[in-house]
Amino acid sequence: MHKLSRRSVLALLAVCSLGLGSCSKPAAPAGSAGDTIKVGEFASLTGKEAAFGQSSHKGTVLAIEELNAAGGVLGRKLELVSEDNQSKPGESATIVKKLISRDKVVALLGEVASSRSLEAAPICQAARIPMISPSSTNPAVTETGDYIFRVCFIDPFQGVVMAKFAKDTLKIRKVAVLTSVSSAYSVGLAKYFTERFAKDGGTIALEQKYSEGDKDFKAQLTAIKAAGVEGIFVPGYYTEAALICKQARDLGLNIPLFGGDGWEAPQLIEIGGAAVEGCYYSTHYSPENQSPAVTNFVQKFKQRWNGETPDAMAALAYDSASVLADAIKRAGSTEGAKVRAALAATKDFAAVSGNTTLDAQRNATKSAVVVTIKGGAFKFVETVAP
Repeated sequence: MHKLSRRSVLALLAVCSLGLGSCSKPAAPAGSAGDTIKVGEFASLTGKEAAFGQSSHKGTVLAIEELNAAGGVLGRKLELVSEDNQSKPGESATIVKKLISRDKVVALLGEVASSRSLEAAPICQAARIPMISPSSTNPAVTETGDYIFRVCFIDPFQGVVMAKFAKDTLKIRKVAVLTSVSSAYSVGLAKYFTERFAKDGGTIALEQKYSEGDKDFKAQLTAIKAAGVEGIFVPGYYTEAALICKQARDLGLNIPLFGGDGWEAPQLIEIGGAAVEGCYYSTHYSPENQSPAVTNFVQKFKQRWNGETPDAMAALAYDSASVLADAIKRAGSTEGAKVRAALAATKDFAAVSGNTTLDAQRNATKSAVVVTIKGGAFKFVETVAP
């Protein structure tokens, strides 16, 4: 190799001093400061529960954009890598494997539906990649392992809330329960409601079943009508809940129908119309709450998403991304074990859905809200503390 002339050496040094080349050290490896921090999201962006996934995604995007506008995390911007599971069984497992192995995400956000979170959780646990569900309430989700977290309350609490609400507020003593046997969420919530309602002296006169995707509930509702109950607990998702309400009214069942946070979607009213008037469900937050945290969030969400009012799924997704960013900051690292430890230490985090502390089982301790449908809109009824 020939020697460089003095002029060539000076020219090369000039290039280095101008920053046009890296002459003093090799290029930074992937994942070092200056690169983005990749965060994975798996959600039902299309398909049967798309209302959940779209709402959750909008909350996540808003949080990521705000964090990046404020300088990012650890001096790096967050990059959200989103995948659609199409609301289909089996898709979440495939997606999460890809997000971990190919996209090299440092953490996962998702899912809303407990069944889909239960598909992903073992994969994240085995890979030692933290996963935060915004709103899967089945206890089994976090029981998968110590890398699995959630920022919502769980079904044992939600079941107790609605059992107490039925007894104390609706003043009913005899109910029927209509459960989706193909949904881990529905089966779990039905169990906790029936246990508490019976413990408080109420009577479960009849338990009827259906499967996700069913459209005809007349046989079950006819049996429920014959049982002479005072109310019907429907711990399912918004599509079936709306159809059940319509068919119940068609059969002359003019009694309260009520459910859990799976009812939380504008489509409940779009599908159910007048039939869902006077129905109730438990959820995680209400945009009618006048706390500064909620009013500020609602304003920002409306500005970002063309005037749309954020529901509980949007608020919880926003909170899940915020809690993750806070944990990465406190960990001072994106290493899985360090982020996991920081998440486990989350205490009194000022979240939109309420101050959030993650307990020893990695579940959030927080209040629930009961909402009714009145005048074609969701209206706050009451807050129920843990």
